[in-house]
Amino acid sequence: MTEMKRKLAITELALRDGHQSLLATRMRLDDMLPICDKLDKIGYWSIEAWGGATFDTCLRYLKEGPWVRLRELNKALPNTPIQMLLRGQNLLGYRHYADDVVRKFVDMAAANGVDVFRVFDAMNDLRNVRTAIQQVKANDKHAEGTICYTTSPVHTLEYLIDLGKSLEDMGCDTLAIKDMAGLLTPVSTRELITALKKEVSIPLHLHSHATAGVAEMVQWEAAHAGCDIIDTAISPLAGGTSHPATESMVAAFAGTEYDTGLDLVLLQEIAAHFRDVRKKYARFESDSTRMDTRVFINQIPGGMISNLANQLKEQGAEDKMDEVLDEIPRVRKDFGYPPLVTPTSQIVGTQAVLNVISGKKYKVITNETKSYLKGMYGKALGEINEDVRKLAIGDEATINVRPADLLGNEMDALTREVGDKAKSVEDVLSYAMFPTIALEFFEERETGHFKPESLATSADVAESAESTPAPALAPTEFNITIHGENYHIKIEGSGHKSEDVRPFYVKVDNMLEEVMVESLTEVVPTHDGNIDTRKASKGSRRPKARNDSDVTTPMPGRVVTVTVAVGDQIAAGDTVMTVEAMKMENQVLAPVSGIIKAIYVAEGDNVNPDECLMEIG
Repeated sequence: MTEMKRKLAITELALRDGHQSLLATRMRLDDMLPICDKLDKIGYWSIEAWGGATFDTCLRYLKEGPWVRLRELNKALPNTPIQMLLRGQNLLGYRHYADDVVRKFVDMAAANGVDVFRVFDAMNDLRNVRTAIQQVKANDKHAEGTICYTTSPVHTLEYLIDLGKSLEDMGCDTLAIKDMAGLLTPVSTRELITALKKEVSIPLHLHSHATAGVAEMVQWEAAHAGCDIIDTAISPLAGGTSHPATESMVAAFAGTEYDTGLDLVLLQEIAAHFRDVRKKYARFESDSTRMDTRVFINQIPGGMISNLANQLKEQGAEDKMDEVLDEIPRVRKDFGYPPLVTPTSQIVGTQAVLNVISGKKYKVITNETKSYLKGMYGKALGEINEDVRKLAIGDEATINVRPADLLGNEMDALTREVGDKAKSVEDVLSYAMFPTIALEFFEERETGHFKPESLATSADVAESAESTPAPALAPTEFNITIHGENYHIKIEGSGHKSEDVRPFYVKVDNMLEEVMVESLTEVVPTHDGNIDTRKASKGSRRPKARNDSDVTTPMPGRVVTVTVAVGDQIAAGDTVMTVEAMKMENQVLAPVSGIIKAIYVAEGDNVNPDECLMEIG
């Protein structure tokens, strides 16, 4: 695959980065397989279909086996190499894994259908990609070394050229320039590609997001400067925070020496399929995934914006997006200017969210931020703010070695830990990446009853209300008078949103409306066996936090661990539980010293900031 024709080659991103950037990675396998036959006939250099956030989303939201997805796509694309995005020593998770886990993951990915491994490290710390690249080559697969492109006072052209030369020396078959935020301009592209072409002999592959509105010009300049492969997405999944449209770039280069040779007529048939598919995922659309030139300042990659917008929406904090975008560059500077790509984009982005939501910088610091500032993700190129580092880890020493050098082999321990819940080596690896959600997935698989995230929109629900009669426990048709105005009310149906929030579909003077009915009081059991009728937290059966001694979470999330029991004596500042929010773990600390009198949560529970999670007396 390393021998390149003179024509420009194309990698199609519809099955991974296209929907990760625009639809929060929610596209399901059922919407991919029907079009694979046509995708396979196009003649793409590769189709990116796995890795990135797809693995996490399959388990967490879609309840699809990520390994099953890979195997099915491999069968459906017999003539086109499947490409994946691999985060070096992080694999697809958010920490570094031992070398034996990395090797086994690459082995299984190769065995299940990955042909091209785009391997990168978020810090551009090449110590963290060497093991993965070596194992890709050991499997006789295509290793694509990757430069994570970013701009900062410390990321010079000379630095980027040295990275490229080092990746070629490692044995990489191609060299990718991963412009995850769309920061390249036509001028900087020509300069970078021209310089790399003089120093490395392997083909160059450009990946640049369309966020800032210049990606098509960037790809045009790249090809003329000597770039061999470009990444594009079929038009319904292109533009905004995604990538240039495949059809547009094929047409742009047609008849030139860079003619891709791809069939525009067949591409239109593929585009028609994805136009219909995109409509199904309307609830994941976001204003934040449109073209946004602020990326030149905040440097947030396309896939992260889509997921960040969806997560803020779930937390009811959409109005905080602009504040978060302004805070991210400040956090990035404090952290020594890491490139913003998974997992550093999540670490920096989540810390910025916490700084904004908590109302105070670094009042709440995630476990991942602490690990980053300790050096557990690699060496930052820039200088880290020592005041911030001290806030995070105190006097704890930082590390200077490759982070994985501190880890012993993990596969055997992980296999014993997950036990018979894992039915294969692939299951053990899924557990290694995402323990909590993998176990939940295994349990649902065992029962045969998966609970995937709903795709229904409010319009779908309203339509279904016509055939869902309301329970005849009260009058379903009546007149009401408000401020002297008379209205005719007819209840047409009801639905279910949560235990305390229920939608009713009513006709008001023959116009259908959705009314959300939410319980605001709840009988709450207390630690002494009595009941408490105080106001419950919104949408929750837990009591509302009302005392300084009540344990609360700084932001909505999911309980990962509870580290105390009723009756335990604790000191102020002790960790009492860990909550996962926006895929990062946050330690919840005791606000006062005392004895744990009541616990209202268990592992796996979803929690909100206004709830009392524990009582300390």
